Amino acid sequence: MRYGRRATIAVAFAAGAAITLAGCGGGGGGGDKGGDKPSTSAGAPKTSGSSGGGDETPSATPTEVLAQIKGEKDMVVTINSATRDSGGFVTVEGVVTNNGTSGFTANLWVGSETALSHSGASVAGAVLVDEAGKKRYYVLRDTDGRCLCTMGLVSIQPKESRPFFAQFPAPPEATTQVSFELPTMPPAKITISEG
Repeated sequence: MRYGRRATIAVAFAAGAAITLAGCGGGGGGGDKGGDKPSTSAGAPKTSGSSGGGDETPSATPTEVLAQIKGEKDMVVTINSATRDSGGFVTVEGVVTNNGTSGFTANLWVGSETALSHSGASVAGAVLVDEAGKKRYYVLRDTDGRCLCTMGLVSIQPKESRPFFAQFPAPPEATTQVSFELPTMPPAKITISEG
């Protein structure tokens, strides 16, 4: 009886390890990017139709930290990747964490542009700044004017973390260093990698 129970536990651990390893493998060096990320072979930006309740981006825990921004109400934005794809886009992904003591809704992160108000509580106001090239790159939008970014960042509870992404037009290939800026938060230098 005891041997049978040990065998069952061993099989369960082996199955869990196989699932974990399969989840860590990606197609073509994509790392831990989830299925919600745009397909580079399609060459089209991510659509925001499925993002009404807050987009689910990477499911695996990212290991690399490009930058970490600490801002108002003890909110922390951790940027884990900024990837240029063949379609001419840069996708920034990371995690938003509430280290404060009360719930947080990202109403101010949408920015002041009236056209982006349809995006609601989101990172629609994010900008990539190429200081050397003296250019600003704004979050892309779909045909309805909503951002190609994580929306639904409402009621983030204390100690809660949520994944986010934002997609931008790609700077020239020679540009690898940019500044990520989000309303009410300090800027952060990040490095763009090739997808």
